[in-house]
Amino acid sequence: MDRVPIDTDTGAKVVLELIYRLKVSDVMTPGPVVATEDRTLREIQALMRDRRFTGVPIVNARGGLAGIVSIGDIIEALDGGYIDERAGERMTRQVLSLESDMPLSFAISWLNRYRFGRFPVVDRDGILVGIITSKDIIRALLLEMNGEVERLESEIRSGQGDSGEPRADGTTALCRTTLRWDFENAGKASAEIKKALKAAGIEPAIVRRAAIASYELEMNQVIHSWGGTIECRIMEDRVEIAARDGGPGIADLDAALLEGFSTADEWIRSLGFGAGMGLPNVRRSADDFFIDSAPGRGTTVQATIRYAPTPAGAGDPERAGGDS
Repeated sequence: MDRVPIDTDTGAKVVLELIYRLKVSDVMTPGPVVATEDRTLREIQALMRDRRFTGVPIVNARGGLAGIVSIGDIIEALDGGYIDERAGERMTRQVLSLESDMPLSFAISWLNRYRFGRFPVVDRDGILVGIITSKDIIRALLLEMNGEVERLESEIRSGQGDSGEPRADGTTALCRTTLRWDFENAGKASAEIKKALKAAGIEPAIVRRAAIASYELEMNQVIHSWGGTIECRIMEDRVEIAARDGGPGIADLDAALLEGFSTADEWIRSLGFGAGMGLPNVRRSADDFFIDSAPGRGTTVQATIRYAPTPAGAGDPERAGGDS
């Protein structure tokens, strides 16, 4: 089976959350069987026969992906009479490969587009680190589904939701989820917070500060975390924004709060993100700022912006005498 029966655009929400949260490195088979450029095609033929492979990656002296020898290459070598020549002289050099830190959605799209049985996986230095197949993906998704169902059930039990409705105590609460590398929906949570603040009649300067803080926190989760939640409580004299995620956590909090410091890789930077201004902008926008994080246990950030109590009738056109 070379195809993964998942539509990365219209699939079930819970599955889409997983394929955007997981990386290729989370799913691939590490330590693949390889051959070096000096091995003969006959030796590689025997390796493929014994291991029942249809292709073997060829690596150079430093472990970088140099090419691949497929079953088609072996058949041509037998027909052409050069089966005893070195792989480095006859291998296919133009090889499509995936990078280990790519979203899993890339692997699914490529497997479905090209219908190859497997893709080699390289790190950012071009070193071969694994192989990924459709079976690897389906197996990993099935395992992850159990944990995902437990997480969703936990959120329901803890009362997290998307209501955004006024509460009995007069506050308005919103809670939105974020997904790793889900750039298509990035910014929607902060946009809803901004809209709710405007509807509550909060002054524009406060709305702007809250919008900046919530947007930066949301983008940090999309870029750096495995996904999380953005919560907002609009109260009489303040707005409280809390961002929580389950990992991977921040190794050096002091460095993370410095302007210009970023752990974003080249792929994220090529998309225009990762300038290292996220947390500094949140702290600058907030009156009260708190962050707790450590590798392996996720990150919690709370930002509070204070303002004068909202006048009675503000945000309600009928009570304020405005047009509806």
